[in-house]
Amino acid sequence: MAKKNRSKTLIFLLIILLALGLAVAWFVYGLIYKNNVELGGQKSTYIYIRTGASYSEVLDTLYKRKLIINHVSFEQVAKKKKYPSMVHPGKYKITEGMSNNALVNELRSGEQEPVKITFNNIRKKEELAGKLGEKLEPDSAHLLEAINDEDLLGKYGFNRENALALFIPNTYSMYWNTTPADFMARMAKEYKNFWNDERKEKAKALNMTQTQVMVLASIVDRETQSENDKPIIAGVYINRLKKNMPLEADPTLIWAANDFTIKRVLNIHKQIESPYNTYKHTGLPPGPICIPAVSSIDGVLDYTKHNYLYFCAKEDLSGGSCFAATYEEHMKNAHKYQDALNKRNILK
Repeated sequence: MAKKNRSKTLIFLLIILLALGLAVAWFVYGLIYKNNVELGGQKSTYIYIRTGASYSEVLDTLYKRKLIINHVSFEQVAKKKKYPSMVHPGKYKITEGMSNNALVNELRSGEQEPVKITFNNIRKKEELAGKLGEKLEPDSAHLLEAINDEDLLGKYGFNRENALALFIPNTYSMYWNTTPADFMARMAKEYKNFWNDERKEKAKALNMTQTQVMVLASIVDRETQSENDKPIIAGVYINRLKKNMPLEADPTLIWAANDFTIKRVLNIHKQIESPYNTYKHTGLPPGPICIPAVSSIDGVLDYTKHNYLYFCAKEDLSGGSCFAATYEEHMKNAHKYQDALNKRNILK
């Protein structure tokens, strides 16, 4: 009888131990795999971990934004997986209901979400740096410093004056913590890819370097919004270059004046002392006056062959242009445009 009771007691103890083991296992499982991210109704959000950030800074970021439900369990899993010594900078996506295991694995792996960088219609290097600084970890001052770095630019065949010719407008995917030097290297790579053999051959046929094409394209870009007019306007300027005539491009005067509110170029602007004053100096200016659109670059490379030497905006202010082969014909067009501006009280 005693033996039978001992057997029952042993079985009871084993059941209790098994239950305790299952409870512990369930607790550990929950610690690791149970949902521990609460986003307040959002499906996902992002956190940014700066370069050089400590483990405690990461915790501060998560806790201040109230993203973690149970702090103790998160830190237990993080320490178990050695995350405190494996902090990686970057932009990370956090989704509703993530477990401690999933979140820690993502953070310690460094598998960050890329950011999309889009730039177009950029006139100045400062403007480019400002736009980049809104999307990347480095601030605009450090990015501008890289864009102006003569040694870095020289590595890619550019200088401070023509630096804007390096950048091809597009949407690029890159990491948030991309350094200024790495950004420049990426742009140099994209530039090289853009200038394929076909485009190089077209530039060679124009007897122009790639940078010169970019400079002329920047002028064409600021002259018109009409895609159809771009190759025709490029043809006008190429005809002028061949005849060693001044380009007399109004956008270069606006750039030289550094006043992009100017809507009407006046004689006073033509007196500006600047290598960008194409009324005073023949040939191309020393650098681009903007980052030209791809359509403007190709407009130069595929310019329309004609005998036009002049053009001006149409008097209907539609954005189109009137073209002329003679100065007399051009002046008739110009007077119509000037009268249109006067009627609308556009004086400067």
